[in-house]
Formats: sequence, C-alpha cells, structure tokens
Amino acid sequence: MGAGPAPWAPEALSGVLRSGAAMAGGAREVLTLQLGHFSGFVGAHWWNQQDAALGRTTEGEESPGELCPDVLFRTGRTLHGQETYTPRLILMDLKGSLNSLKEEGGLYKDRHPDTTVAWQGKLTTHREEAYPKNPNLQDLLSAEGVLSTDGVWRAKPIENGKENIIRVWSDFLRVHLHPRSICVIQKYNHDGETGRLEAFGQGESVLKEPRYLEELEDRLHFYVEECDYLQGFQILCDLHDGFSGVGAKTAELLQDEYSGRGVITWGLLPGPCNLGEPQKNIYRLLNTAFGLVHLTGYSSLVCPLSLGGNLGLRPKPPVNFPNLHYDATLPFHCSAILATALDTVTAPYRLCSSMVPMAHLADLLSFSGKKVVTAEAIIPFPLVPGQSLPDTLVQLEGDTPWTPLSACGDSAGSQCFAQSVVLRGIDRASHTSNLNPGTPLPSGLHTCASGEEVLAQYLQHQHPRVLSSSHLLRTPCRVAPPYPHLFSSCSYKGMALDCPPKCAAVQSIPVFGALRSSSSLHQTLGDLAEELNRLDLRRWASFMDAGVEQDDMEELLQDLYNLAQCYQEGVSLSN
Repeated sequence: MGAGPAPWAPEALSGVLRSGAAMAGGAREVLTLQLGHFSGFVGAHWWNQQDAALGRTTEGEESPGELCPDVLFRTGRTLHGQETYTPRLILMDLKGSLNSLKEEGGLYKDRHPDTTVAWQGKLTTHREEAYPKNPNLQDLLSAEGVLSTDGVWRAKPIENGKENIIRVWSDFLRVHLHPRSICVIQKYNHDGETGRLEAFGQGESVLKEPRYLEELEDRLHFYVEECDYLQGFQILCDLHDGFSGVGAKTAELLQDEYSGRGVITWGLLPGPCNLGEPQKNIYRLLNTAFGLVHLTGYSSLVCPLSLGGNLGLRPKPPVNFPNLHYDATLPFHCSAILATALDTVTAPYRLCSSMVPMAHLADLLSFSGKKVVTAEAIIPFPLVPGQSLPDTLVQLEGDTPWTPLSACGDSAGSQCFAQSVVLRGIDRASHTSNLNPGTPLPSGLHTCASGEEVLAQYLQHQHPRVLSSSHLLRTPCRVAPPYPHLFSSCSYKGMALDCPPKCAAVQSIPVFGALRSSSSLHQTLGDLAEELNRLDLRRWASFMDAGVEQDDMEELLQDLYNLAQCYQEGVSLSN
C-alpha cells in the first residue's frame, strides 16, 4: 500500500472526525477525569496512544477492530459545522500548568470574548502574558517521519536529550480537547515555592468552594447527559499532593450523583522519593494514605500506579523492566510506561464485543472489601519472531516475569485472590504451537487448540483455583513518537530481537498486563499504617492546618489497618 500521512500528523489527529473513526451506536461510554499534573502526563500519553490507534496499523492494514473508540471519544460539531471527535474528558490542573495550551483548547476556535462595552470613559486593558511555546519541541510535534523501503510512513524517535526539556504534559499532547475539558484551579500555582496545592485538606477544600464545585458539576452534566449507555467513570488522580483530596471529593460526588455506575480510580505517583526533601516526602506519605482510604470508600475499585519501589518512606530503587530502558527521574518516561499498562488493563471495558463493564470488572476483583488492587505488566511481551505463544509462555514459567506497577513490592509468593489479565499484540498465527506433526510437545500449552485456551491454561498453572478473567487481543499497544524511545531491543512492531535494525522508532508493542487482588497488599497497607503511626504530627502542623483534624488521623489509621486485614492470606473466592 502506498504511503499516506503520518499516523500522528496534524491532518490525522482525533480532533477532526475521520471516516470510520466513530462506531455507530451501542458503545458503553466512559467519562475520564484527570486530576493533577502527573495524571496529565499519563493522560497525555494515554490519549496520544488512543489517537494513534484510530489510524492505520504499522503495515498499513486495517486494525483488528477489537477496541471501541466511542467508549472514550465523543462526536461533536463546531459552530462552523465541522465534525469533531474528541476525548470524553474533564481535566483539572493548576495555574501555569498548561504552558502554551489554551484552557478552551485549540479545536473550537469559536470562543472569542465579547469585547463590546457600554462604558464611554477611559479604558485600561490588562493582558496576562501568554506562555511561549517550547522552541526545542517543535520537531517533536511536527509530522517528521521516514518513508521506509516498504512504503510505510514511520515517525522518527525523539532525539536523546530532548526528553529532558519537556516541562509540562501539554508539551507533547497531540490530541485536540473539547472546550469543556480543561478546568484550571487558579488559586494554586503549578510552579514556584508559594501558593502550592500540597496537602490533602487543601484539595478537599477546593471542591467545597462553590466556584469549582459548580464548574465540575456543570461539566459532568454536559458529558453525562449526551451519553446513551454510560457505564461509568475512570479517575486518574495524583496521590502524592493535594490532588488526592480533589480526587476524594470528586469520587464522593460521583457516588452521590451517579450511584450504580462504575468508578475505577487510578492513583498515580511519580518516581521514587527524593531523600533530600523530608517535608515533601512526609506530605507524600500522608497524602497517599488519606487519598487511598477516601478513594476506596467512594470508588468501585482503586489501583495505585507507580514505578517506585514502595508507597512509604523507606528508600527502594525504581522497578526494573528486562526489555525496557527508562530514566526514573523523568516524568515523561515514567508516565509513558504507566499509560501503556493502563491502555492494556482497561481493555476489558473498551471491547467491541464480549465487553466486561467497569462495574462487573470491579465486582470480580473487589469481593470481601478488597477494593484496592495492584497492577503488573510485562512491557514489552518478549515474543521472538518464529516463536509461538506457547513457546514464549513456557520460557517465562521459570522466571518471575511480571514487573510490579503499584509500589507494593513483588507479588511473587503471595496469594492471589482474583485477577484480570490482558495479553495484546499477538498475531493469530502465533496463538498456538507451530511445531511439525510428530514433534514431541514441550508442554501442555502446545496441545491447546486456541490462543485463548493457551492463556487460560497458563494462568491456571500460575495461580491454581483462582478466579481469572483473561483476554487475548491481536491489537498491539501503539508507542509511536512522541512516545519516548525506550525499546532498544525491538523491531518496529515490538518483536524481541538480538540485533534490532537502526532505523525509525518502534511503532507498536505486545503487552501482558494484569490487575490482581493479592495478599501482598496486607503487608503494604499495614506498613503504610505503621509508618503513619510513628510520625510526630506536631512537626507537621502545616499539613494538619490545611484541614485535617487529629480525629481524622486516628480514623485514617484504623481504616488502613482494617483494609490491610482484608488481604490476609486465607481461602480464595473460588474455594
């Protein structure tokens, strides 16, 4: 097939509706809420990946059509009659966080303030300086690419060093947003030493103010009322700062206003703590604990997401991926990896057929009060050219291939109570054994008649008598630029290679992702409570002054201990 526009070139953005992008009727819609700046980083990668998936695949063939984009996107029309396709999204961040991105977005250019005034006297105009565009990122956001020898357009990777100058998530967001998506909390600053949203109590107070509460309610009503089959809400919420309080009040509002809908919260934490900033680390600990407990009370399911070693103050190195190289100090890198995991584990409630609604997924994983789950992933899944899925899974059995993504330590050796697993990016030809007839079969997996049977048998062997939901998808995860260049040993389709070609960036990868309810949370939540119990709160009066009482602290500790008890090793649901 001949070369077309780059998949992420300006004319291919999701903002303008493309033929066949939206599916006719029947989608079970999800409204996404992003709360906080690191959530903005994860969200920017997430939406870039969704947008890339709307276009052609790497080889130009049609997408398998397994995931329904209408679950996340909405159709609309500008005042000039142009049809649009934008994320169903409400995003909250602080003053100064958008850089050159306008709060009303750039797609609907109809919003111009009415400059007509009745006053006939002297006028003085005060205009706030616009943030300049980051000049070093213009090539990143351009449609530069490479026309390869097979006639396929492939985007260039970002040059080494330029990832360091990405300051805010809007620097690399390539998706147009609706004017009702972005809500800026003007009373707090993104940068600087003062006016920061640092504490849980401050965040709760934001949504106690009529101005911000009414603005959030209006946006919720706008998006919800246009949905035909709303299945629920997914919240991406920073846990480490005051946005944990914003998230708690948001989840409470959703429970009050839209009871019966699924609410899945992804509690996001940037990389490991900086030991040189004790106050920030204590605030991070307190915000994380308050956020987890309150979000658990109002959500159907809560999953912390972080590449850090633990949730507490004890220093642990960031997690390691055998086939991926990243810089844990760069939010641009960490958020890309977490977005890739998120894009995989959320697939069950975004499927075109045999979709698992958010509420059902939460019920599967959160029985007996276990509303907190952990995420794990293999990024990328190490499928070698010429190998079958059974071959690769057999090779993984002797190792501990999963990388923990919830700052809860390695789950190896812990009891798994329930799990939802997604393996994506595997061609149908690789689903089952390709050994010649008469060849001795290396394992029981090689006798399976379908890829779904292979995956189910593998999970049964790994976690016997555990309730498992599994999905095997041909659709890979899209990682074309501006996704960072993290895969040094992969082909452009994400296949594991000893000597990868030195050419354009990796475009897509296979990913193995899982959400698990396991006994590892017993120790994680218990340790978190113990660290809080040892704090001398008199030294951190500023945190308490932001709206937290001593009684709130005592109740928090009890709630954490109770939550930890839910995950004691015992009898699983299936027993």
